[in-house]
Amino acid sequence: MSFLTRLLGTSSDPREELRPLWHRVVAISREPRWYRQAGVQDTVAGRFDMISVVLALVLLRMERDPDLAASSSLLTELFVADMDGQLRESGVGDLMVGKHIGRLMSVLGGRLGALRQGLGDADADALAAAIERNVTLREDADAAKLAADLRALDRELAQTSSHDMLAGRVAL
Repeated sequence: MSFLTRLLGTSSDPREELRPLWHRVVAISREPRWYRQAGVQDTVAGRFDMISVVLALVLLRMERDPDLAASSSLLTELFVADMDGQLRESGVGDLMVGKHIGRLMSVLGGRLGALRQGLGDADADALAAAIERNVTLREDADAAKLAADLRALDRELAQTSSHDMLAGRVAL
């Protein structure tokens, strides 16, 4: 996209095609069952953890699909834009937003690696251990329960067509 096109707004934003999927990622991460039954802390940290975990699962699904792989960066840009807005709304100043976004991206990258490894490992305990390290859980939480629920979501994502993914039609 050229500078003049962006400046004059004569071209559509390519991220808009991914907005339904981004909204579905957020909706899935806000499902009460993650917090009530699966033991995720219902706090700002816990909710961010679920957004980043669900997003990581979606990004892993997209990277396995040649039709969606290129769009994964656009979905990540929507994540960054949303987090930028959330940080500013919560009072983080302009000078610190970039530093916070960098940390959030690092967290997302870590979650991608942990889930890629945990989901690929036949040992169910590997994913539960990754969950314990990467998700803010209540003291009474069972990481194995959350790991099983995330495996089920990963299977659901794998069965979702590319077209339905882009449209945000992901069952839970």
